[in-house]
Amino acid sequence: MPYTYLTTEELSARIRYDARTIRQCLKDAVLFEGVHYIRPFGGRKILYIWERVEESMLLGASAHDLINQLN
Repeated sequence: MPYTYLTTEELSARIRYDARTIRQCLKDAVLFEGVHYIRPFGGRKILYIWERVEESMLLGASAHDLINQLN
């Protein structure tokens, strides 16, 4: 399945949240590394996986559900 990778600014435009809110409030509280975003090549840059973010928004996934996706 091909994924759509977005920068923080691109994600911000799609979900209508300020990029700073994504970085400070959503990242690692609602959006988790390895589930919703990756750091390609072990770098500092973050790319969000749009399909995973969208699925979590639509389904209202709980932290328990997200943890189960990792197993």
